[in-house]
Amino acid sequence: MLATAQQLTGMTWLDLLIIAAYGAGMLFIGWYYSKRTRSTEDYHLGGRSMRSSSIGLSLFATLLSTITYLALPGEMVNKGPILLWWMVSFPVAYVVVGYLLIPHFMRLKATSGYEILEATLGLRIRLLGAVIFLATRMLWMALIIYITAKIIIVQVMGWPPQSTPYVAVVIGLVTVVFTYMGGLRAVVLTDVIQSFLLLGGAVLCIVVISVKLGGVGAWWPTEWSPNWQHQPVFSWDPHVRATVIGSIIFMTIWWICTAGSDQMAIQRYLATRDARAARRAFAVTLGSNIVVTVVLASLGFALLGFFQSGLGHLPENMTIAKDGDKIFPYFIVHYLPPGVTGLVISGLLAAAMSSLSSGINSSGSVISVDFVDRIFGRSESEAINIRRTKIVSLIVGLVAVALSSLMGMVTGNLMEVTVRTNHVFVAPLFGLFFMAIFVPFATPLGTAVGALAGCIVAILIAYWDMITGLAPLSFQWISLIALIVNLLVAIPLSLLVPQQRRAASDLSAIGKEN
Repeated sequence: MLATAQQLTGMTWLDLLIIAAYGAGMLFIGWYYSKRTRSTEDYHLGGRSMRSSSIGLSLFATLLSTITYLALPGEMVNKGPILLWWMVSFPVAYVVVGYLLIPHFMRLKATSGYEILEATLGLRIRLLGAVIFLATRMLWMALIIYITAKIIIVQVMGWPPQSTPYVAVVIGLVTVVFTYMGGLRAVVLTDVIQSFLLLGGAVLCIVVISVKLGGVGAWWPTEWSPNWQHQPVFSWDPHVRATVIGSIIFMTIWWICTAGSDQMAIQRYLATRDARAARRAFAVTLGSNIVVTVVLASLGFALLGFFQSGLGHLPENMTIAKDGDKIFPYFIVHYLPPGVTGLVISGLLAAAMSSLSSGINSSGSVISVDFVDRIFGRSESEAINIRRTKIVSLIVGLVAVALSSLMGMVTGNLMEVTVRTNHVFVAPLFGLFFMAIFVPFATPLGTAVGALAGCIVAILIAYWDMITGLAPLSFQWISLIALIVNLLVAIPLSLLVPQQRRAASDLSAIGKEN
């Protein structure tokens, strides 16, 4: 079977020009907003008056990283459509986050969401929450840089694997520079642009495949593919990778925990005018996720149909069964027309940079407000405060780039690697907020010990195979079990060892401090 001319063409000068123009555009936006930043509030929160639609798209683009952009089509190719049940969780997440959590955050005119923890449980719990958040997001950013460098750029360009660290440095530095310059306004605008880029890239691929095969009906699955794993509705066996019920519970817990405790989400609520606007922003985020989940799943089905049809051919060292995560990048380079390849790769880079820029900005905000300002105090000069904040963001980005070199040690396909790194601390972090907001008798000791227990359980489940040498446990239960253990320890311990708890009315005092 001979390769087509397009299959041998690969990247062209037009593709490279489009990718370079994309990178230059992101840097220009950062430079543009650097000239319009007058205070640290402008830098961190965009003046607290940003539009709900922009904020919602920004949060969507932030949480939909390159990992998801590659992992979801790969999951459809070699695991099956079971994870599409995730979407059932969205209405539940909207009600819980929108009406039970967002109003608490919006009462607090703060920069760091972890100030609510200090208001009710004291400084140590606030700093604990900040540390858990930073650990979560630093690992997440490092993984995004590693995956983007290794699976997208290095594979697409046909470079040797040894070049991955150097590519990671370039990707990280470009993102760091425009985030460093422009702050949240630059991050949100680039996120909006990147949202359309990543959606458009996936749609273009579906259109190209449909044209090549003669229509959507030629690739749309009508029966269970032989290479898909058996995935039951439910199973008590903890080694079963995914089930319908497990998928729904997994994503429900993840959305509530992330949207209810992660600074990247809280920072965007605080950048809107009020709770109603913040709720609209969250609704835009969830709605965008539904659209893109459907599109990426359809792309996975289209890729599977394309390579099973015989029109598409994989190299000898790749198979559908074991290389689902790599098929999308391979298709981009070898089967898309010149120019379209550059647009789609720009979409992949957009998914990475939107997440990285938001992670850098949010982590920089937490470090600046929760640690640097507390240790050194705020300067009377806003220019000095802005410069200090920018330096912190720069250091955060450089550390993430350095950590990316360690991500190759985590095993599993992209979906599993993501959960085993990014989801380990999500539930324990939310546990702190749950205790602070919903448990009137919560104490610092009980809350801290509960969070520690949750972290230990999450690590044990996530890395069970690496710790024990036994078969891995399902990634779908990491957050749920960690959260249950967290609360089962924190609530009784707070009752058994009572301590003084700050009054909830102190929330307004903290708002005035900022």
